[in-house]
Amino acid sequence: MECHHASAKNGVADENQNMYIKSEQNGLCREVSRESADVDKLSHIEKAYTTVLSELGEDVEREGLLRTPLRAAKAMQFLTKGYKETAQDILNDAIFDENHDEMVIVKDIDLFSLCEHHLVPFFGKAHIAYLPNKKVVGLSKLARIVEIYSRRLQVQERLTKQIASAISEALEPAGVAVVIEAVHMCMVMRGVQKMNASTVTSAMLGSFHDNAETRKEFLALTMQK
Repeated sequence: MECHHASAKNGVADENQNMYIKSEQNGLCREVSRESADVDKLSHIEKAYTTVLSELGEDVEREGLLRTPLRAAKAMQFLTKGYKETAQDILNDAIFDENHDEMVIVKDIDLFSLCEHHLVPFFGKAHIAYLPNKKVVGLSKLARIVEIYSRRLQVQERLTKQIASAISEALEPAGVAVVIEAVHMCMVMRGVQKMNASTVTSAMLGSFHDNAETRKEFLALTMQK
């Protein structure tokens, strides 16, 4: 009876171990599959850049351009890496219960993004505030959210709203405010070529939208130079 019981236990243990091994193998296969897909995408982007350079009249075989398509492809993948990330991925382990209901502000967060209309950069600073509702988030995570959404092809208006919405959904605070100040190279390098023009966008949710005094406090604290 005892031997039969031990055998059953060993069978369960073996089964669990096999399930663990299969899980690890499946995870490894998925990782290898993702890496393979990334390599394929990189190769396709590299070929596209080679075509662009050739159509512009450049000699893609000259020394200075031999590796430019590959370098440009890698750069583009980095500049758009936000497509592979979500706010939930970085916030799930960084939200804490805290009896704090006063305004939390992180200002002057550097951001760099690509205008989806011309694929040229726009860059500047984001200012974020939220009114906690018994929950707070690690401050660096707010900067990470800015990074996730700015590392995509964007327009500044949508970027501002996406950052505010992501914070609101994750924390369910009493309010969220986001202001972005940015310079757009599509206005500086081409088109109207206005060197000193900057764009300011805002998204106000909850108390920041409904309460003028709350909104005024946020703007006074963030927009002062």
